[in-house]
Amino acid sequence: MKFVMPGGTGQVGTVLKRALSAAGHDVVVLSRRPAGPGEVHWDGETVGPWTAEIEGCDVVVNLAGRSVNCRYTPANLRQMMDSRVHSARVVGEAIAAAGRPPRVWLQMSTATVYAHRLDAPNDESTGVIGGTEPGVPGYWGYSVDIAKAWEREQESADTPRTRKVALRAAMVMSPDRGGVFDVLLRLARLGLGGPVGGGAQYVSWIHDRDFARAVEFLVARDDIEGPVNLAAPEPLPHRAFMRALRAAAGVPVGLPATRWMAEIGAFVVRSDTELLLKSRRVVPGRLLEAGFAFECPEWPQAADDLVRRLRGRAVR
Repeated sequence: MKFVMPGGTGQVGTVLKRALSAAGHDVVVLSRRPAGPGEVHWDGETVGPWTAEIEGCDVVVNLAGRSVNCRYTPANLRQMMDSRVHSARVVGEAIAAAGRPPRVWLQMSTATVYAHRLDAPNDESTGVIGGTEPGVPGYWGYSVDIAKAWEREQESADTPRTRKVALRAAMVMSPDRGGVFDVLLRLARLGLGGPVGGGAQYVSWIHDRDFARAVEFLVARDDIEGPVNLAAPEPLPHRAFMRALRAAAGVPVGLPATRWMAEIGAFVVRSDTELLLKSRRVVPGRLLEAGFAFECPEWPQAADDLVRRLRGRAVR
């Protein structure tokens, strides 16, 4: 099949392109700064020559959006919103105008759309959408607003011949340089891999192979549309998550960090503590109901695999 991936040059796009290409699919990436074969220019805002790639393709996987790993300044929050909404809108316009539109449009979303909670997991049918519950910083609600606007743009697109799925993805864990797993592992090796803010907040994640397999599964399942959680079935508290990561890396101790220490660290690395402190207790209800089988459902085994692969690349 031919896959077109707007915004596919980041970590998640790299994971997906690698898996799809290995499976024999043709993958075209739409990028603001195309750098090689298989990459086509687009600006993420306007219809242009890139729409020729949409015509007759089988699947669109829209991953476009400014990285959330930044300071949550008004300017950055606006860029996070606009880059997602505008790109989803123009992808919808291209699909609507195609004479031979793709049969499925997978739109990246985020597990952050769900409320910060410790008491119960969030699935697609019973999960609580939110971000302004008691005890949660008010500005966390903007991340939820971004996620809802992102999904709303896809939902409202007039594409009756194309099935639409919103991928509410947890953190995709891969051994790629610069990805979230690489950053967490580096912190653990520096002795900073302890619990943050007490460590009770839940971490939802998905192994890179399961992420790619889930995408292919959803492409093949014509009966699934709407929001789907892409997360391993066993989220766990941050304290246990980092303990398992340290065990996989062979690091016996990780220094804990209080909330104010996390604030200082986030300021230094130009990021935001929401990425660490929000409890993302998300489970893949619809995937499991549809019969999807995870290869790496539990974090300790997944962490072992990722560390082993990362070390293998370093040796080569």
